[in-house]
Amino acid sequence: MVEELIGAVAAAGAGGLVYLASAARIVKQYERGVVFRLGRLHGEVRRPGFNIIVPAVDRLRKVNMQIVTMPVPAQEGITRDNVTVRVDAVVYFKVVDPAAAIVNVEDYRFAVSQMAQTSLRSIIGKSELDDLLSNREKLNQGLELMIDSPAVEWGVTIDRVEIKDVSLPDTMKRSMARQAEADRERRARLINADAEYQASKKLAQAAHQMADTPSALQLRLLQTVMAVAAEKNSTLVLPIPVELLRFLERGHQEAGRQETDRQETGRQAPEPAEHPVDTTEQAIDELRHAVEQ
Repeated sequence: MVEELIGAVAAAGAGGLVYLASAARIVKQYERGVVFRLGRLHGEVRRPGFNIIVPAVDRLRKVNMQIVTMPVPAQEGITRDNVTVRVDAVVYFKVVDPAAAIVNVEDYRFAVSQMAQTSLRSIIGKSELDDLLSNREKLNQGLELMIDSPAVEWGVTIDRVEIKDVSLPDTMKRSMARQAEADRERRARLINADAEYQASKKLAQAAHQMADTPSALQLRLLQTVMAVAAEKNSTLVLPIPVELLRFLERGHQEAGRQETDRQETGRQAPEPAEHPVDTTEQAIDELRHAVEQ
């Protein structure tokens, strides 16, 4: 009798262990468990750790709550300014409602992937090439909003969307290179023109300063002669004072003015040799006086 009782207890213990083994479920820290009892959603979402379900009645579905990194295949499209491009992106998302992710959509990963590809093609058609190349932050925000709107019903939230690369045709690359080269050349010409303008202003100020002090021009001439003489070359420099040329020009103008006055008054003109000699001697005296000063 005792043996039969011991056997029954052992059989009951073994059956209990088998039942416990079949009913026990372990949910990891980054997972959540969704229980279906006879095909219907039952109870709350199971937390991480040890959980018990009814064997043959309950069915436990585990949902990963980690952030999923999903690459979006390259999509080819035509931008608003009629340029054919290929754009690929990456989507970061995670599940926030495990029950909705299992019940509301068959495969939330596939659904997010298809929505990301469709939204990426839509963004390409609405944007211009310059926006795809330089204004990606704004496009990323618009793409994230387009994907996140339907994903909320699936228990999924979009954490971030990034456009990785924009592939252009070779002809467009050459055109952009020529455009950049032309722009750089334009800026170089503007810089040179501005430098010339500033240099001309400084030269004008220097000319006014030398006009007020003629000796400064003489000193500058001597410096130039010294600079040329310092080089080992066969250049011959004959400095001619500018005042001499001015005096000769002034004497010529005065002679012409006097000749005109004599013709108007009808007086007899003096001998041709006297006035040029006097004018030249006067110019030489004035030049000597200027040099002495």
